[in-house]
Amino acid sequence: MNQHLGPVLMLCLLLGFSVSAQEGEQASAMDFRSYEGVVRDADSRDPLVFATLTLEDQNISTVTNSEGEFLLKIPESLAGGTVQVSFLGYKSRSIPLNQFEENGTDIFLDVSVTTLQEVDVVVPRDARALVQETFSRRGENYMQDPMEMTAFYRETIRKRRQNVSLSEAVITVYKTPYASPRHDIAELYKSRKSTDYSKLDTVALKLQGGPYNTLYVDLMKYPDYIFASDYFDDYNFTFDRNTRINDRLIFVINFRQKDEIIEPLFTGKLYIDAERKILTSAIFSLNITDPKVASRMFVRKKPANANVYPTEVSYRVDYREKDGKWYYGYSNAILEFKIDWDKRLFNSIYNLTCEMAVTDWEPYTGGKIPKSKERIRSSIILSDATDGFSDPEFWGAYNIIEPDKSIESAIRKIQRQIKREERKSD
Repeated sequence: MNQHLGPVLMLCLLLGFSVSAQEGEQASAMDFRSYEGVVRDADSRDPLVFATLTLEDQNISTVTNSEGEFLLKIPESLAGGTVQVSFLGYKSRSIPLNQFEENGTDIFLDVSVTTLQEVDVVVPRDARALVQETFSRRGENYMQDPMEMTAFYRETIRKRRQNVSLSEAVITVYKTPYASPRHDIAELYKSRKSTDYSKLDTVALKLQGGPYNTLYVDLMKYPDYIFASDYFDDYNFTFDRNTRINDRLIFVINFRQKDEIIEPLFTGKLYIDAERKILTSAIFSLNITDPKVASRMFVRKKPANANVYPTEVSYRVDYREKDGKWYYGYSNAILEFKIDWDKRLFNSIYNLTCEMAVTDWEPYTGGKIPKSKERIRSSIILSDATDGFSDPEFWGAYNIIEPDKSIESAIRKIQRQIKREERKSD
């Protein structure tokens, strides 16, 4: 197996069987207003997934969920501001907060059409050279100073279509400069989790890695995990149809491992700003050429009477821009596993999903960095605890990714379970 795959796969995305407890503090009280709604395609009215909403001239932001829904919390002192809504391939919109409706706002975005007359840049002939140039410019195009980020992290485990484990956390990320070889540091601020082990067969399925699953998907910070310079020859790079984001022309580059490469590598799309050669987004997945090899990458331990292997491994990362510099804004990882049991007629299928969105950030000016024992370890498994699921105000003023309907249903079920347990103990 190629060594450049090791850190991102073996460190970050594993199935583990031990529990590491992490405690979180309660968020401090703060006066804020909540704005919610759905971002939609103006023509089809379909929801737009992972659209970005950012308070202009501030670092407060969120993303829409898989149903296009959003919840944005703004301090009272900034209630007179304006929100920019953007989505890849669509014209961005700026909407004053005073135009948001109390019971939810539908925001419609128009498709941004690129015509030949609009293009005022030289189209590169070599897609691979464009990708290499983009990575070589990370020191000048991305944040050059350390940042202290507030982020919301969610991970779910589903057995077929039923949620069996739900974890959420607010974390602080100490983001090192993009040109620095130092890794980012994460500190857990507040978290909650509930797992229904009765629905997990006889295997305790846990996602190891926590927020590092998503942090290491930041290709511009950790390019060697997939695009180490020695491995560009393992891929074919081709141009796809151009698109736009924030009204800027974006080159779309397809990449795929070459047919003669046996080891499982990646296939996907890179979205590169045509003028400044900046990676604005990437969507990619593991090319599972051999299930047994892929299983060794992800499965740390398994029952003796079962074969466990991934059937899908996919990732996404989106970047945002502030004052001409770009930074990590959102990422997710989605894994689907199949468990074939000996002497059982039916197999088990599990989906593991984790996502993280940066909801606020400020320049790091040299304050206290958490000591080693206070940091989240890259091997963490979030602790089993239901704290906060019965409290609708658990997150307070912190921005979160609005739960999907299935997650909302799971939370309501957890709340009912907690109330029943409380009644039994009275």
